[in-house]
Amino acid sequence: MRELFDEVAGRSPLDPQEAVRQAARTPQRKRFYKEAGVAEAEGGFAITLDGRPIRTPSARQVVIPSRALADAVAAEWAAQGETINPVTMPLTRIANSVVEGVIDRVELVSDDLAKYFETDLLFYRAGHPEGLVAREATHWDPVLFWAAETLGAHFILSEGIMHVKQPDEAVRAARAALPGDPWSIAALHVVTTLTGSALLALALAHGVRDAGQVWAAAHVDEDWNAEKWGVDEEAAARRAARLKDFQAAVAVLAAVKP
Repeated sequence: MRELFDEVAGRSPLDPQEAVRQAARTPQRKRFYKEAGVAEAEGGFAITLDGRPIRTPSARQVVIPSRALADAVAAEWAAQGETINPVTMPLTRIANSVVEGVIDRVELVSDDLAKYFETDLLFYRAGHPEGLVAREATHWDPVLFWAAETLGAHFILSEGIMHVKQPDEAVRAARAALPGDPWSIAALHVVTTLTGSALLALALAHGVRDAGQVWAAAHVDEDWNAEKWGVDEEAAARRAARLKDFQAAVAVLAAVKP
């Protein structure tokens, strides 16, 4: 069970892309259980395999605060065929990561997430063509305006990819707006990793942007190029895989939102 947990969680549990790459390289294990279920536990709900609760390598029981989320995680286990494929279990990977690596390190994970505020996707703008410049502004400016007006986080924009040092006050203001519970911060870390933007993740958490708007904003340049030059099938497949992880993180965030 411990080896299986490691495979499902991945060595970099808050980096879904790395977790998927590791899972793809690891031989799949045969399914060893008949039924996956949910049982009440202290602090929430446990995921059970043939009545036995799942535990982490450090012997922690995986307890999920939301019944709906626990049911969704159990459904991933129930949906497995003759072999267990961690790539198809994004909710499970997030849940395992929270219990094993985030609950006792919320501040550290938040600090790691906050580093993205220094090099956020939304800061680096195209200089041309005009259509792309306008599209970036349409998707990105409302989030930056919200950060400035509501959070007091005034960031500096740059044309191209030249690094620009962001004001420490802006980074601190955005950092202060991050949620404090391990499930939300883990979900936002996943969203940030997938989109390249902690500001988009923060806007999602505060209801300023919905999931569809965040995903579209994260792919403005990619979509522009696809419209001009056509869709790259391999890139599209990778994006579809990332979308599943993104949707899992969004589901976690919604499930634990007060």
